[in-house]
Amino acid sequence: MFKYDLTPKVCRICDMIVGGQAGDNPPLLVSSMFHNGDRILESRRDRKFDREKARSYILRQEELSDQTGIPAIVALTAVSVDEMKEYIDFYLTISNRPFAIDIWGEKARLAAAEYAASLGIQDKILYNSITPWDKDMIGQAAALKELGIKHVILQVFDETNQTASGRVQACREMLKAIGAKDFASVLIDTTVMNLPSISFSALAGKQIKAETGWPVGSAPANGTYMWKESREMWGGEGFFAMNAAVHAVSAVLWSDFLFYGPIKAAPSVLPAVAAASMIVSTLAYDESQELPANPTHPLNKYFCDFTRKLAEFDKTK
Repeated sequence: MFKYDLTPKVCRICDMIVGGQAGDNPPLLVSSMFHNGDRILESRRDRKFDREKARSYILRQEELSDQTGIPAIVALTAVSVDEMKEYIDFYLTISNRPFAIDIWGEKARLAAAEYAASLGIQDKILYNSITPWDKDMIGQAAALKELGIKHVILQVFDETNQTASGRVQACREMLKAIGAKDFASVLIDTTVMNLPSISFSALAGKQIKAETGWPVGSAPANGTYMWKESREMWGGEGFFAMNAAVHAVSAVLWSDFLFYGPIKAAPSVLPAVAAASMIVSTLAYDESQELPANPTHPLNKYFCDFTRKLAEFDKTK
């Protein structure tokens, strides 16, 4: 159920490890900042935002990441390259960790990648993303390679077949089109359209990883934050409980990375995913009798006595 016959790829974005066999490494979490509705954003047009609060969110996510053993980065969201430049410059004054750039428009997204390349930080950038809605997927991939961008998200989806099989077929075609082998990391996003479709995204991810070895994941937050009735029924406390639960379940269901939405949810999502990651590691152990070697894995950080006893038990068999 969890062990792959094909040796999965292990991608490294700076010191962030993504992929491998289930249970080896916890999923990479990607939050968002400066998205529509983000309260720290005062004026997108005038590039005005609450810099102190943005700084505190970034540092709090890093603190939780170090504490839980869950790798986490922020995706900077903009609508234009000039806006993205402002956010990149701001982020680099705070952190030396990798980050994602997220722009919907293909041309602006490429221009943002060009700016990152001009700063010499190609290895820190996770490009989000090459999508099935882009007009020139092949040209975009070629331009990214020319710029030296190493890490990309590939968003896979088929409008005519929105089940798991449609995502799998779309992935096959898109990987071939972009020449995936020339990138250091291709993280395959199996496109969540609403909360129930997370199951299709998870099933597609499992099959895609079995075929290709590339890390797979999705954006469960697309489903939870679009379910607006949940907040109306249960209030903020109930919503954040539901949101954390959905991300924990998604972490169990073969995910190497997860987009978890607004960064302010870090205090609830990172602990939930840490707990889920420990369960995944012992589920995988039951199949393979192998424990995660990653010293920062939550299982090794918090339950080292338990893992030592398991290792000793294995030696007696």
